[in-house]
Amino acid sequence: MRPDTPADHHAEAERLLRTAAQYPEDHEPLLLQAAAHLELAGDRERASTLYDRLLSAAPDHPLLIKALQAANLWEYGHEAEARALINGIRTAAPADPLPWEIIAETLESHDELEASHDCFTTALTLLLPGDEDEVPYATRSLLTGRHRVRRLLGLPHDDRDALADMVHASHTTDVTLDELHDPKRLWALGSDNPAELQAEIARLRSELGSFRSALSRPFPVAVLHWPEPELNELLAAYPELESEYPTHRAHLTDLEASLRDLSSTGTENLGIVTGTVPSYEAFAASEQSSPANADLLPQYATTLAARGRAVAWPPAKGAPCWCGSGAAYRDCHGGSEHA
Repeated sequence: MRPDTPADHHAEAERLLRTAAQYPEDHEPLLLQAAAHLELAGDRERASTLYDRLLSAAPDHPLLIKALQAANLWEYGHEAEARALINGIRTAAPADPLPWEIIAETLESHDELEASHDCFTTALTLLLPGDEDEVPYATRSLLTGRHRVRRLLGLPHDDRDALADMVHASHTTDVTLDELHDPKRLWALGSDNPAELQAEIARLRSELGSFRSALSRPFPVAVLHWPEPELNELLAAYPELESEYPTHRAHLTDLEASLRDLSSTGTENLGIVTGTVPSYEAFAASEQSSPANADLLPQYATTLAARGRAVAWPPAKGAPCWCGSGAAYRDCHGGSEHA
């Protein structure tokens, strides 16, 4: 059941904390989810304690955790500490869009529009340095957020706004970004007038209908990747899975082909999760099934994705290939021979 009350969110946070204790290899995404539920329950001080706990344990995504901590701290009165974290993140210039998005939206929510605009712009300059043929899914929200803040500031459209309009229009034709980000509409959401609020809520409900299918899709759609040593260990222990993975080379080729097929049908937010034999065996045990059961493989991939283990596909321009070869994606599985 979806949590709706503070008690529900507290219960979900406790469940996630117990799961993190059972699966220490996945503790970071699980604790992040637990902290989010504590924030929704209004227990921001305990959420802050979880963020500090994560930061003290050499996390995989320290800047993301610092961004979430900054947003949380500002909400419960620790503005100076939040600003210090935000400034540190901006100085670090992460290559991951998420920390940028979180700190920019935090500044925006506290009416620091100029600083928010600067964050969005700096992030896009770093992550989209030139004319891009295709905007990565994870970066689109930066374009959208910058467009929204520029509308609030009354700034004229520029090339980035045009790109945001183009990306938005390619996924929906019902509502333009200019209409969606109309300052009067955004301000109406903070109005004390019940009639204005009801009218805006009715408009939003109508518009959300066109996004329903995208919103209901798992995030992200993930495909399972086995590095060669892990696949060799898996097949040695469970030869029944050889029909799924005849060779490692075939596995990599099939994985790229599957992702391209999904992309060609319009499926967005594609990702790759990397499996390990101990993690897969633990998952099979939790499902009271044998690891030799091939039906578990897609469920395992979905579970890893839900724990925040997916990386976006295709890789960014110039980035290494997902297969681990060390070569650029365009020179490896992104080449025309795999098309």
